[in-house]
Amino acid sequence: MNREDMWKKILEELETFEGSAGFCYKNLVTGEEKAYNGDRRFLAASMVKLPLFMAMMLMRERGETDFDEMITIRPEQKIPGGAVRYMTGDVTMDIASLARLMIVISDSTATNALFRHYGAEKIGSCLRELGFSGTQFNREYYSPLEFQGINNYFVPLEIVAAFERLYAGKVVSPQVSEEILEVLCQQQIDHKICGRLPEYVRVAHKTGEEDDKTHDAGIVFGSEPFIVCFAYVGAETADYNDFIRKTSEALWLAGEIR
Repeated sequence: MNREDMWKKILEELETFEGSAGFCYKNLVTGEEKAYNGDRRFLAASMVKLPLFMAMMLMRERGETDFDEMITIRPEQKIPGGAVRYMTGDVTMDIASLARLMIVISDSTATNALFRHYGAEKIGSCLRELGFSGTQFNREYYSPLEFQGINNYFVPLEIVAAFERLYAGKVVSPQVSEEILEVLCQQQIDHKICGRLPEYVRVAHKTGEEDDKTHDAGIVFGSEPFIVCFAYVGAETADYNDFIRKTSEALWLAGEIR
């Protein structure tokens, strides 16, 4: 299948999903770009954990936070999603460990602890400085604020731009950018973008999922490294996950055989 036919098939399939689907792609060698609802705001699920991590790294670089500082999580603060909820009693961890749990296994209890520690105002200020405007982290997970219409959002094109800056070493510094990418490469939720790729392919990515949401975004390294962002909110999450797997494989193969 040539690239023109591949893109036609991808865009036609995106049109078939009920609900709200988004997709963005950028080839980091050729500069080729494609987008479908790329500028739309999507309910984020766990996708905003990456911008929070980037904001924390910015604060660390400025000396505004110490990643060795300990945070205690009480039993009533534990929520579904991750490993911390299964630990007995009070759980005390350093910020660096909580951040890794937030990204590598998408631990929501760890994320909430970090959100409380830094606060929405400080996080929002850092996100705007990092180039996020429609992408917003406004509340904790499982917060009653959700029922007041206060939610977290991400914009696919903003996520792609963030990954492009990471690839170029322009998030805080080249060293910090590489550190963030290394943590993203340790991601354990690998059934979407990575689902049909060979195990040796390096992928730095972050997922997001709830019952009616499924997202994944990252850099797929290869002969032609590329950034891809998938977003979906609706009733067909299983079908969209299959679309993510098939599309990621097709994009990777297209770069390898060009």
